[in-house]
Amino acid sequence: MNAYERLLKYVVIRTPSNEESETTPSSQCQFDLANVLKKEMEELGICDVTLTDTCFLYGKIPATPGCENAPAIGFIAHMDTVSDYCDHDIKPMITENYDGEALALGKSELVLSPEMFPHLKTLKGRTLITSDGTTILGADDKAGIAEILTMVERMNKENISHGPLCIAFTPDEETGTGAAHFDVDKFGADFAYTLDGDTENEIQYENFNACGALVEFHGVSVHPGSSKDTMVNASLVAMEFDSMLPKGETPRDTEGYEGFYHLLNMEGECALAKLHYIIRDHDVEKFNQRKEIMKQITDDLNKKWGKGTVVLTLKDQYRNMREVIAQHMHLINNAKKACETVRLTPQCLPIRGGTDGCQLSFRGLPCPNLGTGGHAYHGPYEHITVEGMDKAVEMITELVKIYSIQYK
Repeated sequence: MNAYERLLKYVVIRTPSNEESETTPSSQCQFDLANVLKKEMEELGICDVTLTDTCFLYGKIPATPGCENAPAIGFIAHMDTVSDYCDHDIKPMITENYDGEALALGKSELVLSPEMFPHLKTLKGRTLITSDGTTILGADDKAGIAEILTMVERMNKENISHGPLCIAFTPDEETGTGAAHFDVDKFGADFAYTLDGDTENEIQYENFNACGALVEFHGVSVHPGSSKDTMVNASLVAMEFDSMLPKGETPRDTEGYEGFYHLLNMEGECALAKLHYIIRDHDVEKFNQRKEIMKQITDDLNKKWGKGTVVLTLKDQYRNMREVIAQHMHLINNAKKACETVRLTPQCLPIRGGTDGCQLSFRGLPCPNLGTGGHAYHGPYEHITVEGMDKAVEMITELVKIYSIQYK
């Protein structure tokens, strides 16, 4: 079975995680996919396949004769999707020999356009997979799952020599909570790769330092007809807070290694208002400066409007894995070599976000991220190509070969 065929089978099983849940998994629907994958792993001859009560799916493939001394290499992908645009059935669309131009997405009135996504021109002639424009596609990260299992099937058919391999499919990556429950010892790998990136030649080992910020504004609500010098409108103070953040440092204004403040949502009335932000930066010093700026704005507004008017709560989420991967650069060098072997030009790009590998790296499992061939994740414009998925499979298969040869 080709990787895209697996993808088409997986994406119709909806698996949105739930950020408001305090359970693991955050949504029971993730078991629907996990059970399908468990059966498929067993049919592929993967050993010790285990599905835990928390919806982590583990499996192992013993080394072939002569490769027992190779390190145990792991491959990880996540089963959940974002909850946005995932409230009804997903209907994937296949466009063969895509012309690189604007493409209407079903009857949704949305158009996948090179004006919005310039890279579409480079996909001309490929077979494009999208949703019908009313949902996400779910290639993030079911493409990674499909590619890992297709790699296993290929190794079986072609009798490819390899060292010990460890496979894991995880819940709740999109909520950022899944990796905390990942059993590194049970997984058993010395090193691992997540397949959770974009273009099929991407190799990523730098991610944002990440923090969440909740800013609460406590106002003084009195009748507006007699509120002179008394009323403190919490919603207006919230607007004032946002206006004091550095200009041009939002996701829309930044790229590459540039950090940002991102206002996720807001709510408010006269007596109480709340702003929810995420803060991101690759550089740890700049990251800490961003948090200090928020603290300073809070202090300034409390001096202006009264103590306790503004309450800031910062919660660190994850750190840049570069400091861990820098001690194991063979992971990156071998990934580059694998790309070049299958005629891809490797691109080492910073992740403008995070993956399970960020947390796992700091838990003793160095774990950079590889591209799957997908684009425009987390919305109805999400798309991937058959050819990009095929190349991702070739690349990770070559990566397995490299480690087996190096340690024979």
